[in-house]
Amino acid sequence: MTLQINDTAPDFTAQTDGGGQVTLSDFRGKNVVLYFYPKDDTPGCTKEACAFRDEFADFKNLDAVILGVSKDSVAKHDKFKSKYDLPFPLVSDEDGSICEAYGTWVEKSMYGRKYMGIQRATFLIGKDGTIQALWPKVKVKNHSAEIREELEKSA
Repeated sequence: MTLQINDTAPDFTAQTDGGGQVTLSDFRGKNVVLYFYPKDDTPGCTKEACAFRDEFADFKNLDAVILGVSKDSVAKHDKFKSKYDLPFPLVSDEDGSICEAYGTWVEKSMYGRKYMGIQRATFLIGKDGTIQALWPKVKVKNHSAEIREELEKSA
């Protein structure tokens, strides 16, 4: 399934760091930055998470919630969140159902070897629950600024 702008964002309920639980539809009335990343505590994923952390106040001022999603366990999320002092929930998608719903579980290739993994992608979900913008193949550098600028346009 390929999601497009103006599609309704697929709802989900999942476990988060700290033993919490999150349901996407509970955030109706707020903007949601839903970002998918391959693995906790790897260089690119750490850079991306820390950029969201550093600009967290700006996102909050734009009435936006940030949710990071990977297939890592809640325990790994707890360590990652604590190590980098991340102020937003990390969603554990161990069964891959959220990645499947958003089309981020894809075949990748490294050194000629093919394998399945999470494609780094971000979905900006509007207050009405529809996808306002999407970045299907994220380059980490300046990505949080791109999203913030998109939010500022509609503020």
